[in-house]
Amino acid sequence: MVSYLDIVFDIPLKQVYSYRSDEKGEAALGKRAMVPFGRREVMGYIVGEHEGPPPDLAPEKIKAIRRVVDKEPVFGAVNAALARWMADFYLCGPGEALAAMIPSARRVDSTPSFTDEGLLGEGHELSGEQEAALKGIAGMYAELEQHGARVNSAGQKSRDATQMAYLYGITGSGKTEVFLRAADLMLKAGKSVIYLVPEISLTHQTAGVIRKRFGGAAATLHSGMKNSERLTEWMKIRRGESRIVAGPRSAIFAPVQNLGLIIIDEEHDASYKSGNTPRYHARQIAMRRSRDEGALLLMGSATPSAEAWKLMTEGRIRRFTLSRRLSGGSLPSITPVSLARTEGCLSVELKDEIRKTALAGRQSILFLNRRGFSYFYHCRDCGYELTCKRCSVSLTYHKSLGKAVCHYCGYRSEAPSSCPECGSLEAGFTGFGTEFIEEELKHTFPDLRVRRADADTTGGRGSLEKLLDEFRGGEIDILLGTQMVAKGLNFPGVRLVGVVFADTGLHLPDFRAAERTFSLIVQVAGRAGRYFPDGKVIVQTLRPFDPAIKLACALDVEGFFEAELRQRAAANFPPYTRLIRFTVRSKDEAKADRAAARLAALVRPALPPDAELLGPAECPIGIQNGNYRRHILLRGPDMAPIHRAASLLLDAYGREKESAVYVEADVDPVNLL
Repeated sequence: MVSYLDIVFDIPLKQVYSYRSDEKGEAALGKRAMVPFGRREVMGYIVGEHEGPPPDLAPEKIKAIRRVVDKEPVFGAVNAALARWMADFYLCGPGEALAAMIPSARRVDSTPSFTDEGLLGEGHELSGEQEAALKGIAGMYAELEQHGARVNSAGQKSRDATQMAYLYGITGSGKTEVFLRAADLMLKAGKSVIYLVPEISLTHQTAGVIRKRFGGAAATLHSGMKNSERLTEWMKIRRGESRIVAGPRSAIFAPVQNLGLIIIDEEHDASYKSGNTPRYHARQIAMRRSRDEGALLLMGSATPSAEAWKLMTEGRIRRFTLSRRLSGGSLPSITPVSLARTEGCLSVELKDEIRKTALAGRQSILFLNRRGFSYFYHCRDCGYELTCKRCSVSLTYHKSLGKAVCHYCGYRSEAPSSCPECGSLEAGFTGFGTEFIEEELKHTFPDLRVRRADADTTGGRGSLEKLLDEFRGGEIDILLGTQMVAKGLNFPGVRLVGVVFADTGLHLPDFRAAERTFSLIVQVAGRAGRYFPDGKVIVQTLRPFDPAIKLACALDVEGFFEAELRQRAAANFPPYTRLIRFTVRSKDEAKADRAAARLAALVRPALPPDAELLGPAECPIGIQNGNYRRHILLRGPDMAPIHRAASLLLDAYGREKESAVYVEADVDPVNLL
C-alpha cells in the first residue's frame, strides 16, 4: 500500500506539505528526504506518515519523494513536538525550528559505542554550602519524581511538575563541582543530563572536566565541530550511548533519552539567545523541555539575569547560595581608576600591577570588549567621519591588515592618509581596540610574553583552545582579549585582571546596557585570585561614579539589582513587561518605511488596552549591509495577548507582502540595536 508523508522545509512558512513515500519503504518519521519543491530538489524533514492521502488532495497530484537521506531517524516525536511549539512561540516555520536543532550533515561516520565506565563521581571534598546546595537539589528532584508519578497516575500532563533551581555563587565558589555532583546523581539514577555553557571557549574547558569525570558517557555538541562530527555525536546521544551532553546554546536540543537534569551555567549570558531565525533563547527551550519531560532545571551564575533575579526574589526559582571562594582564594581587591588624565591607554596603576604580577611569577588578564586597532576616524577641520558604505557605523582600523573594516558586514577599505572630504592632514583614527593595546603592552613590557585572544586571532580551528591551554600552562604572561576571556574560565596562575575600558557598552541605546556592563566587570574580575588571597582587579573608566561601574567594583550584586529593577519597573521594561520586536529591512529606504508603517497599522487594532505599540522608528543601527532597518515593538504585561496580536499581524502582512522587503520577528529580544 502507498503511504503518504508530512514534510516540512527550512522556510519561513508553517505549512506542512504532502508527498508519496518511496517504493523501497525507507521513509519514516524522523528521517530527512530529498524531494521536488517547485523547480528545485530540496531536503525536507518527515514529521508524519499516513496510509491514505490528505482529504483535500487528489492522489495523482501528490508528488513522490526522490530519495531518503538517512538510514535511521535523526529525530523523534519529542523533537517534532518541540519544533511545533517553537514555530508557534517564536513565529517561525516548523522546518526552520528543526533545521536549528539537527546537524545538517548527510553522512554519519561509524563510531564505537561507549560504556558507562568513568561514572566515578570523584571531586574535591565539598564545603558546607556546597553540601547544602547538593542536598537541596537532590531533594527537589525527589519531589519532582514523586509528583511526576502522581501526575502520570492521574493522567495529567507532566509539565505541571516543573521545578527550577538556581546556584547563585561568587566566582570561584565551586558552582561547577555542584553541577557535576548533581549530574552524577542523575546518571547513577539512569537519567540523562544536558550541560549548557555560553561560549565555545568554555565548552572546551567544561567538556574536558566532564570527560575526565564521566568518561565515555559524555558527548559534546558545538558549532566549531564539522557537520559530520556533530551528526555522529547527535546519533550517539539519540541511541543512548552518551548520556551527558555539554555545549553552548544549540546543545539544548540534544536528543537525550530519559532527560533528568538541564544545567545552564552562566545563565545571564546573552549568547544563549539566537541571533538568527528561529530567535530562540536556550533558557526558554530548557524550561519547556523540563516541563514536558519531567526534568529539573538548574541554573547558575555570579551575576544572574534580571529576569532570574526577580523570579528568585518571588520564590518561583529556588536559590542556593555559595558565598565564599574555595581552593585558598578570596575575593579580589577591585580598584576603579579614572582615565580622565591618563596618557595612553594603560594607567600608572595598571602598569605597576602588571609589573608586580610578573615579578611574582604570576599572570595577568586584560579585558577590552572592542577588537581592532582604532575605531573612529574623524577630521578636525571639516568634521568628516569615515563610516561603512553599507552600514551606519564607523569603520575600525586594523593595523595588521592595513584596512578599515566594518564589524557588522565585513566591508573593507584602504585607511585614508588624509581627509577624503577636505584633504586635511588633521584627520585620523582615534579610540583603541585590542590590537592597539597589544602594541602598547609589547612596547611597555618587551620582556613579557603577550598574546591576544579575539575574533581576529582565534578564527582557526582549535586555535582558541590551544591559546587557552598555553596560558593555563604558564607559557603566556599577559593574555589580552575580548569577552571570550571574561567568562567562566579558570586559570590558577592569574593574580591580576585589568579592565582596560569599562565604559564600552554602557551608553548603548538599550535598556540592558547597565546590566551587561555590571555583569561583564564582575565576571572578568572573577578571573583573578581564584587560588590565592592576593587577587587584584583594576577597572579603568571615564565614569567611576556611574552606578553600574561603582556597584560592580564593590561586587554588590544585590544593590545593583535592587536599583536596576526599580528603574525597569518605572520605565515599564522587562522583567516587568514582555516584548516582541519586528525588524523590517530593505535595500529601498521608502519600501522599508512603508512596510514598517503598514505593520504598525495592522497590529494596532489587535492590541489589548494594557499593551502598547512603540514605533515605527529607525533602528539604532539604521543601515546594515546596505539594508535600511526599521522596527516596531509590542509591549505588554503578559505575553499571550501581544503574541496573539503578533501572529495576526504576520498572517495579515503575509497576504500582501511587498517585494524586496524582509520582516524578522523576535520574541523576548535581548538586543534592540
